[in-house]
Amino acid sequence: MKKKRIITIIIICVLLLGILLAIFVIKRKRSAETVPEYVFLYADNQTEDYPTTQGGRYFADLVYERTDGRIKILVKYGGEMGSEGEAIEQVRYGGIAFARVSLSQLAEKIPDMNVLLLPYIYDDSAHMWRVLEGDIGDEFLKKTDAYDLVGLSWYDAGARNFYSSEAPITCLEDFEGKSIRAQESAIMSDMVSALGATPVEVVYSEVYSALELGIVDGAENNWPSYEAMKHYKVAPYYTIDEHVRVPEMQICSKAVWDSLSEEYKEIISECAKESAVYERNLWKEREESSKKIAMENGTRIIELTAEEKRRFREAMKDLYEKYCGNQMDLVEKIMKY
Repeated sequence: MKKKRIITIIIICVLLLGILLAIFVIKRKRSAETVPEYVFLYADNQTEDYPTTQGGRYFADLVYERTDGRIKILVKYGGEMGSEGEAIEQVRYGGIAFARVSLSQLAEKIPDMNVLLLPYIYDDSAHMWRVLEGDIGDEFLKKTDAYDLVGLSWYDAGARNFYSSEAPITCLEDFEGKSIRAQESAIMSDMVSALGATPVEVVYSEVYSALELGIVDGAENNWPSYEAMKHYKVAPYYTIDEHVRVPEMQICSKAVWDSLSEEYKEIISECAKESAVYERNLWKEREESSKKIAMENGTRIIELTAEEKRRFREAMKDLYEKYCGNQMDLVEKIMKY
C-alpha cells in the first residue's frame, strides 16, 4: 500500500515536471518570437491623425505581421525626426530607415523629379495616378538610387488650388494686379508670375494674417490645409484649377535595404504598396470632410471651364522650358499618358 502511494506520488511529480517543462518551452518560444530581429525608425512630419501618418502606421503593422514580428517599425510623426529635408539626409545615411516625404523635397536633391511637379501637367487625379502607377512612375521610384535611397511607393497629397479674399478668380485675366502668396519655392513663384499675378512669399503659419491684413489678395493650397488653417474665413473664394499635384513618396535607406534578405525586401515592397492604397482612401475622406466644413462656413467654389484650364496650362510654356528643357519629350509623354 505504501509502495503504491510512493509510485503514485512519483508519477504525479513526473507529470507536474513535464507540464512545467512544457510551459517553460512554450514561454521561451513565445519570447523568442516577439523579440524583433530589426527595429527601424520611420519619419513623418505631419500630425498623428494625418492620412500620411496613418498610412505609415498601417505599413508598419503590415510589415510586423507578415514578418511574424521579426521587423518592427516605429513611426515618428510631427517632425520629431526633423524637417522633411533633414529626414531625407538621415535616411540617406541610415540614421532613419524609412520616411514619407514630399516629392518637392526630393526634387531639391534629385532635380529630375521636377518634371512630376510641373503646374497643370496632369488633367486630374486619375491622370496623375495613371502616370505614377505605370512605367513612368516606376522609373521615378528608381531615380532615388542615385541619392542612396530606395523608392517604395507613392502617397497622395491632393491638388492645390487658388483662393482669394475680395473677388473670385474665374479666368486668367483675374490674376492681373493681384498679389498671391506663393510657397518658398522658385518654381511656384514663377508659376504665379506666369499667370499674371505678383508672387509674395509668406511663411505658411502667417498666411491667415497676410490675407486678413490685405498683404496678399490670395493664396493657394489643398482642401485640408485651407480648412485646417481656417483660411476660408478671410478668403472665401476657392477656385478649382488643380495647378499642382505634388505626390509624396515612401523611401527607405539604401544602406538598410542592402542589409535585408530578399524575403524581407519583397515583404516590405508589398506592404508599402498596400499602405499607399490605404493612405489614398484616407486622403479622399479627409479632403471631402475639409471641403464640407469650408462650404458650411461660407466658402464659394468656382469651377473653371475647360477652355480656361487650357489657357492656364498654355501660360506655363516658358516655365516648362526653364525647369525641364532637357526633358520636354517626357513632359509631352506625361501630358498624353
